[in-house]
Amino acid sequence: MMVPMQLSRILIREMADMQIIELTEVGGERSFPIVIGLPEAFAIERRLKGVEIPRPQTHDLLAAVIEALGGVLQRIEIHDMREGTFYAALVVDQAGREIRVDSRPSDAIALGVARRVPILVSEEVLEQAVADAASGAGGVPDIGPEHEPDDEDDDA
Repeated sequence: MMVPMQLSRILIREMADMQIIELTEVGGERSFPIVIGLPEAFAIERRLKGVEIPRPQTHDLLAAVIEALGGVLQRIEIHDMREGTFYAALVVDQAGREIRVDSRPSDAIALGVARRVPILVSEEVLEQAVADAASGAGGVPDIGPEHEPDDEDDDA
């Protein structure tokens, strides 16, 4: 079973090795963090804020390619987790044919956030990620509520 999730937080610290996004269950209480790279964090933040840039970046290019080939991004699925690494797929509809494209979750979310496509996580991955986050096994520091992004965090 796939569980609808939403991007609830993004933590960007330019001087830190780890950038973190947090996904929260839609209509539920479960959530978990995913460590991502700085370029993906900036791409997600830019899309969330609706910031336009003069030239397309990689995620913009991929979105344009999908559209040029007659595809529509339908959803993002995070379907597996092995050794602390999440595995995702872009699910694209092309003239009624479903195409699944392997992706890192951070890239998929950076691509999908501007289009507001659903993010779905398998129940098994969600259970494991929540358990790992609670135990600290995922190697992600506690990002508690004091780190929720706001305008003041932009300079951090």
